Amino acid sequence: MRLALKFGYNGNQFHGFAKQPNLKTVEGEIIKTLMENDYISDPQKSIFRFASRTDKKVSALGNVIAFNTEKSLDNIFSDINNQDDILFYGLKQVEPDFYPRYAKQRIYRYYLKKNGCDIDIILSAASLFTGEHNFSNFARIEEGKNPVRTIENIIIEDTKDYLIIEFYAQTYLWNQIRRIASAIEKVGMGKLNLLDISVTLEKPEVIVDYGIASAEPLILMDVIYDFNFEYNEYYLEKLKILKEKIVKKI
Repeated sequence: MRLALKFGYNGNQFHGFAKQPNLKTVEGEIIKTLMENDYISDPQKSIFRFASRTDKKVSALGNVIAFNTEKSLDNIFSDINNQDDILFYGLKQVEPDFYPRYAKQRIYRYYLKKNGCDIDIILSAASLFTGEHNFSNFARIEEGKNPVRTIENIIIEDTKDYLIIEFYAQTYLWNQIRRIASAIEKVGMGKLNLLDISVTLEKPEVIVDYGIASAEPLILMDVIYDFNFEYNEYYLEKLKILKEKIVKKI
């Protein structure tokens, strides 16, 4: 059978998501745990895949992996929840061809320190990024990647210390959210204006670099599919503790 698991992790404790030789990474630790508990014997043979690869210091509360397994799932959560900084809390038996990268939507959250920013102009700046744009100047474009993406919505919550910026889209480019967050912050501090952002989006061939925001305040909140996961209530409660731990370090 093919199984999808939903999980969170504290990105501050790893050298990124993707497996790397001699480094502690999220993917590497997950594969090791699954193999030690006999859920997979080999990641290639089990067709181990993930929904989103996050950068070093970026955390997640709703990433997804999938793999083929023959082992009973009766004790899977107690078996594989053996680390303080990775927490599995949802599962779903999926179709044999399920590939977690083909999601309907991904939700990211960025905690932007207010630092005297003009909230109203930040709201206006964020709205410029919604819809379809060529994000060449607001991402690290890998060779062969289409720089055109659609951000469905950006929602901003004003809290005591932070502006919590949530991004809703199906797919993102490398560093896209952190570069957008940097530009939005600069507008809020008066270092850029709304026209600068508009022109940069409209003329992607003119190279502009507005910097990249820190990785620690970025969290992958959820990955959405056309099915619902089955959640373990005990570990769902523990997810709240993990979230508090992540946010406390921002």
